[in-house]
Amino acid sequence: MTRTTPTSGTAGTDWAAFVAAAPGLARTVEERFAAHRHHVLATLRKDGSPRTSGLEVRFLAGEVWLGMMPDSVKALDLLRDPRFALQANPGAGTDMGGGDVRIAGRAYEVVDAAVKGAYTQEVEPPEPFHLFRTELTEVVRTHVEDDTHLVVEIWHPGEPLRTVRRR
Repeated sequence: MTRTTPTSGTAGTDWAAFVAAAPGLARTVEERFAAHRHHVLATLRKDGSPRTSGLEVRFLAGEVWLGMMPDSVKALDLLRDPRFALQANPGAGTDMGGGDVRIAGRAYEVVDAAVKGAYTQEVEPPEPFHLFRTELTEVVRTHVEDDTHLVVEIWHPGEPLRTVRRR
């Protein structure tokens, strides 16, 4: 589902719409996030400077979900300014099997008890917690192909998947 927020005017979309638009890239992104438990979330502080924090990510029911401890600084950042970037943990060493994967967008707190309850049944997070639903504005995968090309796959809502190859 594509959504346009009144504050940004920029279209965002849910994970299910991304999967429909770019299924191969979506599969790779999910695999990269599934390879490790903790990932890196970037949010914006009050003064606009970036903050990075560790985070677990869930892909459930056509959405990317971000769960956080109550009143954590990353949750407070998102409540103030929903923009985020999320990078999959690359793992140990320099192999980067599957490439470097990043998701950017906006995250909005879920206050609907039924939605939060369904998430709780599936994930069993420690209570209480903040739950954020995401709207994607960009998905990027960077990897090396045949040890000769740097390949960057870039997806934005409403646009075809773009692939750039560099030597």
